[in-house]
Formats: sequence, structure tokens, C-alpha cells
Amino acid sequence: MTASNPGLQGVAITGAMKPGYETVLTDAALAFVAQLHRMYEPTRRALLQARHQRQLWWDEGNAPDFAAETSSVRDDPYWRVRPAPADLADRRVEITGPCDRKMVINALNSGAQCFMACLEDASAPTWEVMVEGQVNLRDAAAGTISLEDKGKSYKLNDKTATLIARPRGWHLDEAHMIVDGERVAGAIFDFGLYVFHNAKTLVARGSGPYFYLPKLEHYLEARLWNNIFTTAQSMLDLPLGTIRATVLIETLPGAFMADEILYELRDHITALNCGRWDYIFSYIKCFRADATKVLPDRAAVNMTVPFMAKYALHVVRTCHKRGAHAMGGMSAFIPVKDDDAANDRAFAAVRADKEREAGIGHDGTWVAHPGLVGVAREVFDRLMPGPNQLSVIPAGSVTVEELTTPAPGPKTLQGVTNNVNVGIGYIAAWLRGQGAVPLHNLMEDAATAEISRTQLWQWRHLGVVLDGGETVDAALVSKVTAEQLEVWRATVGDNFFEAGKYREAADVFSTLVLADKLEPFLTVPAYEHYFAR
Repeated sequence: MTASNPGLQGVAITGAMKPGYETVLTDAALAFVAQLHRMYEPTRRALLQARHQRQLWWDEGNAPDFAAETSSVRDDPYWRVRPAPADLADRRVEITGPCDRKMVINALNSGAQCFMACLEDASAPTWEVMVEGQVNLRDAAAGTISLEDKGKSYKLNDKTATLIARPRGWHLDEAHMIVDGERVAGAIFDFGLYVFHNAKTLVARGSGPYFYLPKLEHYLEARLWNNIFTTAQSMLDLPLGTIRATVLIETLPGAFMADEILYELRDHITALNCGRWDYIFSYIKCFRADATKVLPDRAAVNMTVPFMAKYALHVVRTCHKRGAHAMGGMSAFIPVKDDDAANDRAFAAVRADKEREAGIGHDGTWVAHPGLVGVAREVFDRLMPGPNQLSVIPAGSVTVEELTTPAPGPKTLQGVTNNVNVGIGYIAAWLRGQGAVPLHNLMEDAATAEISRTQLWQWRHLGVVLDGGETVDAALVSKVTAEQLEVWRATVGDNFFEAGKYREAADVFSTLVLADKLEPFLTVPAYEHYFAR
């Protein structure tokens, strides 16, 4: 591209360069990302292939288990992670959401301790969303972000939440940055631009470049992130440990490697997080071919069912033994307008969820809406008077059976209907560029849509008979999809039904549910078809 920067040889940006994009897609930043790609893309590809091979192994009836080759890491009682920096010592309430400008300002002003700015499941990975998200996060990191919108002014308060960025998972490419004929990983694109532009700014302001890492399935995937962190710090002349990470334990195989993930990232990690919705999705995906591991209706799988409760205790126990924080997850309930009774029920559900988390030793929790920050804070202030609960180590240990025995519960036609309705509604919003969307008074993102999609695929694949006697087959899925498409038409009206991409969403959803093979992620083929051009 430019002769003045040899690192840009072989680098091409194929996405539109809109005004302002040049401020983050600078020659130096792109050369930095390209260097990380050249060093680590072969490893990423090998790890994705290893995921595929493990899934084939599980399809043959072999269950996930604790790895024999890393028993010494799990059994060694002495190693610890590096202590958390000051602004991550108390994380009692974290708010999450996408990186649009108004959301970033409101989240930072919400009163939460931290804001996880999500370039992953809460964002649709369009070129515009990804690059404009980087612009917004750069301004947020500098403390200068503001917005004039519809006669209202938005700017940061004097005291704001600590900023944490979540890049995309290892499975997603960024189709609009090409290096030596290859696409750059979305994770490397997101991480590279953020750390390049913001690391020194954040350090100068008393914070640092902090990240949430999604969907890790193996300690070697954590090792890849650790190597990237070490390289980036060297290239940017930052001390080891400047970059800090929180890893979402949101895959079933990741839960079996919680110790190993902490160990691989011990110079950079501060916490693990219970990413409950992706965890349920991962459970279904891992056991897609196992008729003895079928979960009930999505609504019946919550954090109090045995295998989910054991998972949460396992994360708390593992973290606290190693000096890491154990972060709770996100209840999907959000405030309900114009219905006091429904709003009271939503707040009561969130309060009970946070009391459960604080009661078992979590050091903080997530909320999806600024209106819920106060509820979560009241619970943790009451039950966790100190900045964290690192001294609380639940007794015992977890077994394979406890992590893999499915929850009992109903399997109903209403469950099928709800999965289809939510799947269509969420994918339609995603195709419109919206990654997190309230549906039926619940906050839905890609993870909850994945549960809906994979559960129906598994039920159809295994021929599950519902409690009412119906067999889940292609005919039933097609019938319910057609019915729910008309429900959405009646809900949003004919004009927005067409403009809102509901028909395309139904096609995406039903194609994935009726496919012979289960796609690992719905966002991969949908990205290729709609956003990668």
C-alpha cells in the first residue's frame, strides 16, 4: 500500500472507507495487525481444526473430560495468577452492551464498576459496526467521547466505569482486511486496533488495556492469546502484564480446562466469567448426537438446575484457589415499560439471580440494562461488603457426571414455538446490524439465538417426542416457522416486516435447523452471505 511502511506490503482493506475510518485504520495500526496475523494465523487455523476433530470424537460417544496431560497444573496447589490492577479489584457490577456511541456513553455513566464493550455477540459484525465501534472505543478510552442526538447532549460523567473490550471469537474472520491473500481473524483485527490505539492512553489515565476473551475451548487457545499479548506488549514497549484479560468460561470443554486457561494466561488474567447462555449452547453442541444428553425447553434451563449450579461453583472454586476473580453472568430479564407487575417480576428475578451469585462466592455480576445496575449493586453491597470474595472457596470438587448430566424438565410445542420466534426475531435484528435486542421482555444476543437454533436441530436430528406427543421433524419445524413468520408480520406490520428482514431471518434459521450437519456457529454462514462482501 504505502512505500513508507513496508509492513503494509500485501495488505488490503476492501471495506468502504467512510469519514473518520482513516483515524483508526491508520498505516501504522494496520501494519501492527498484519504483523500479528502473519505470526499467529497458522496457529489459529490449526486450533479451529482441532475443535472440529474433538467434536467428531464426542459424536462417537466420547464425553468431554479433564485432560490427563495437564493434571499437574490442576493438582499443583501453589501457583497463582498475577494480582488484579487497582481498577479491577472491585467488579461487583459490570454492564455489557454493543459499541454504538450512545450505548458506550450511557454504559460508562451507568454507575457500574465496569463496562464490557462488546464487539462480539452483542454486535452484528458488519464492517461499519466494527470500525465505528473502534472509533467510539478510542474516544471512550481517551475520555473525550460525546454525542449530539435529537437535541440531546451526551458526555461522560466525572466518574465512569472501567472500560473492557470484548473482541470477536476465534471462529470469525474479518473479511474486509486481507493480508497476503488471507483474511485476518476478527479477534486479531479487534484486539490489534484497540490495543494499538488505546493501550498507552489508558495506562496514562490510570487504567490499562483490558479484554474479555470469548468462547475458548482449550488451554492451547488461551496460550495463543497469551502469546499475542506478549508480542503486542513487546511491539508497543509495554511491560509484561499491562494487558489484562477476563476469560468467559462459556463452553463445556472450557469448563474442563478452567485451571489450565488460568495457568496459560497467569501473567495477564484477572478473572473467569460464567457465560451462561453460550455455555448452554455449547452443551447442546457438544452432545448434539447423544440422545441421553437432551435438554428441556430453553426456559427450563437456568442457573439453579444441577449441571449449571455445579458449573458455577466449579468456576468460583477454581478462580479463588488461584487468586482470580469469579464473575457472575447475565440474567436476561430487563425492565418492562408500562406494566408494573411484569416489571416487578423482572426485578425480582434479577435480584434472586444476583443473590444466588453473591451467595456462592462470585466477585461481581453482569447486567444488560442501566436500570438494573442499582438492583445488582444493592445485592452485592449487602452480601459482599469487601471489594471481592477471593477468600471464599467452595468445598469439594466437580465431577464429569455433575457437569454433563442434563437437567430434567418439559419438552413442549411451546418450547419449539418460542425457539423459532426468538430465532427469527433475533436474526432479523442481526441482519439489520443490531447485535443485542430486547424480545418479549428479555435481552437476546447471538448466544441465546444459538440455543434456540441448536436445540431445535438436535431435537429434529434425534427425533425427540415432545410431552404432547408431537415428534420434532422437518415438517413440524417448517410448520412452526411459517406460523411464527406470520406472528412477526402481525407484530411489526407489513411495511416493517419486509424492511426488517424477517423473511430472510426465517430462511437463515430454518436452513440451519434443517441442515444435515450442525453448523458450529450461525454467525459464520450468515456473515458470509450477508456481511462479507
